[in-house]
Amino acid sequence: MRFVDEYRSSADAQRLAARIADVVRSDWTIMEVCGGQTHSIVRFGLDQMLPEQITLVHGPGCPVCVTPLEMIDRAIAIASRPEVIFCSFGDMLRVPGSSQDLMSAKASGADVRMVYSPLDAVELARANPDREVVFFAVGFETTAPANAGAVEMARVQNLRNFSVLVSHVLVPPAITAILSSPDCRVNGFLAAGHVCTITGCLEYEPIAAQYRVPIVVTGFEPVDILQGVLMCVEQLERRRHTVENQYARSVRREGNPAAMAMIGKVMEVTDRTWRGIGAIPMSGLRLRDAYADFDAERKFDVGSITAQESPDCISGLVLQGLRRPNQCAAFGTMCTPEHPLGATMVSSEGACAAYYRYRRTPAAGAAQPTHAGHQP
Repeated sequence: MRFVDEYRSSADAQRLAARIADVVRSDWTIMEVCGGQTHSIVRFGLDQMLPEQITLVHGPGCPVCVTPLEMIDRAIAIASRPEVIFCSFGDMLRVPGSSQDLMSAKASGADVRMVYSPLDAVELARANPDREVVFFAVGFETTAPANAGAVEMARVQNLRNFSVLVSHVLVPPAITAILSSPDCRVNGFLAAGHVCTITGCLEYEPIAAQYRVPIVVTGFEPVDILQGVLMCVEQLERRRHTVENQYARSVRREGNPAAMAMIGKVMEVTDRTWRGIGAIPMSGLRLRDAYADFDAERKFDVGSITAQESPDCISGLVLQGLRRPNQCAAFGTMCTPEHPLGATMVSSEGACAAYYRYRRTPAAGAAQPTHAGHQP
């Protein structure tokens, strides 16, 4: 692995784009696996700086976006109970469920509160012993240590009125699922730097070797992303397929052992459904049986709630890099941030939200939302 910490200005970004143009000889498709990277790419037009041989596509890098529809419905069902104080980060409050979102449930009388940390919810449980306090534990590996730590703290303090509704997902199985698809044309990946700050890079090495694709752990600034693209293209042109670390200022190969130990103590790997994508085996986290008393899904018996996605939303194709947001017939018309059909339009890291904010012009020949996807 290597990292060259030399590119920090807009002039450096231009030089990086020129270097990519010098290096590239073939056509390559590269997927970024982080919603923050997607927003930087669209906001700053990084894809438009690249030579035409390079196509950037957007992956399932927004944990809010991939939280399954039925999990939103389960959250609303729990929040609607009179004894419950339901706590969530703000980015989940307007994600649409089957018929409403958490903000609408709050307007109807549910005690839904935005918090900035799961420890805020633990404190609420301590201060309200006559109420059930539930925290919506959503995210990739990045937020899992804090959520697991909150559960452990509640256990130590014997706060039996605290529980978490867990919808954690894991990045490596999602990359594997994309590479295993017969529709996949992705040649390389920009992995999410903040996830790898926790997990490190080790889990990506067998994926790169098995599927013969380069994976570059990448940061979020424009120069980070362009350098990640350059490192990926250099590997592709040389027919190499290893894991490299562009984000070495924050990521170590072994990750954060203390954070991973906390996750492993409280949680275990499980199958998980991804919104718009479907079930991916062993791609999520749940509480271990030893912490069952803190599992809101079990405590409130909402595990049987299921839901169907809207046929007018193609967010699943967007999350797999098979369509761009502005290739959806509903984009900017039936689906807006004020009235979203899917989470990718309302999440602060969603690809559809990025295109709506920075690149609203519909793509030529926008596809109908119910048609099968293809690689852009």
